[in-house]
Amino acid sequence: MSATETGSAATAKSGDRTGAEPAWKRVADDQMRRGAFRRTLPVWGAAFVVLMIMPLLFSSAVGVTIMNQMGISIVFALSYNMLLGQGGMLSFGHAVYFGLGGFLSVHVMNYVEYDGWWLPLPLLPFVGGLFGLAFAIPIGSFSTRRAGTVFAMISLGVGELVAACSIIFVAFFGGEEGVSGDRTMGPPVFGSEFLSEVEVYYLIAGIVLVAALFMYLFSRTPAGRMANAVRDNEERAEFVGYSQRYVRFVSFCASGFFAGMAGGLFAINYEILTEENLNLVTSGWVLLMAFIGGVGFFVGPIVGAIVLTLLQTVLSNHTELWQLYVGILFVLTVMYAPRGLTGLVAMHGPALRTGRLGILARAYGAAVVPLLAFLAGVVLLLEMGNVANQSVVGESEAHVFGLTLDVSTVAPWLVALALAAGGGYALVRLAPRLRDAFARATGQAGAPS
Repeated sequence: MSATETGSAATAKSGDRTGAEPAWKRVADDQMRRGAFRRTLPVWGAAFVVLMIMPLLFSSAVGVTIMNQMGISIVFALSYNMLLGQGGMLSFGHAVYFGLGGFLSVHVMNYVEYDGWWLPLPLLPFVGGLFGLAFAIPIGSFSTRRAGTVFAMISLGVGELVAACSIIFVAFFGGEEGVSGDRTMGPPVFGSEFLSEVEVYYLIAGIVLVAALFMYLFSRTPAGRMANAVRDNEERAEFVGYSQRYVRFVSFCASGFFAGMAGGLFAINYEILTEENLNLVTSGWVLLMAFIGGVGFFVGPIVGAIVLTLLQTVLSNHTELWQLYVGILFVLTVMYAPRGLTGLVAMHGPALRTGRLGILARAYGAAVVPLLAFLAGVVLLLEMGNVANQSVVGESEAHVFGLTLDVSTVAPWLVALALAAGGGYALVRLAPRLRDAFARATGQAGAPS
């Protein structure tokens, strides 16, 4: 390399490190980002309309309660996706910032009620977010030095430490009983005192939309883009002049802020926080939501939050084994759909663009009956096995799919085994046909496997 070339390379490298770039390139990047955001405006408008009409479609108290829980889970899962999906940081202690934001929000509720503080309820989630950020800054200052296993283990240790402190420091955490408050004691907002669940729903829906919008905008900023670069190749990010530690730290702090907001929404909805809201179980639950939905997509955690909330609230009313089904879903997602449920849908994009969905529809239609038979057989075996394992004298009936089955007789077991074995065998036989149909529909026929 000549001296001129060496000087040019050094100058380019120095320019990268100082963030200098041609003015035309900055203008082009800004225009591209604005154009990309304008293209998403119809989506945000549709989301706003859907959120406004949901209480009209599901007006029951149970329905509104479930939707409130979905909204809280969506913000929490999106905040976690800022770590895992954008920054590649696997955290086992993300519930720390969720719980701390929620605890402070409950205390502020009590200050409003008993000490005369003036704070409208819609501002409470932002207070929780700031408290989550206040703890994310010192924790992130040392935990983001490394990614991978080191970061995961530090997050696990921090999570267990804070969970232990929640039992020790009773004045703030309330011990095993937790801390409760009353959201209705604040100043009215546009005449609303948030006495009903519907009023709380609209408050949560508004905060969810605002938080999701800002998290999306963050993903389009240079910091969000570089978080993806550091996730994929941290050495190259360092080479072009960006500190991988600083990029991870910024994402970590932003994630802690929005997790604290989710904790504030939880405090508003339930008016009580306990140790369960910041322990390892809650951290694991948000990981499941993000991963099952799809951490590689912005909407993935939203899908995961909705699905897992339905499983937790609806399925738990019908079976004691709902957590087992969630675990099976997670294992199957890891094994066969590592990009999550959203990734499964995105895989059909090429077929949709080329108008070949009919090929897949015929192949999937042939697999519907065997799949339902297999699932029904497996569910029957699990439910009857649970009853048989826990049954006492005189209690040997399993209630599945609206049927009452006597697990002490042989016939239900034979039917369940026949459904599971027959459906599974048929799916195995259909698998080559499904693969061939998918390859033809997506234009991958003939490609090397």
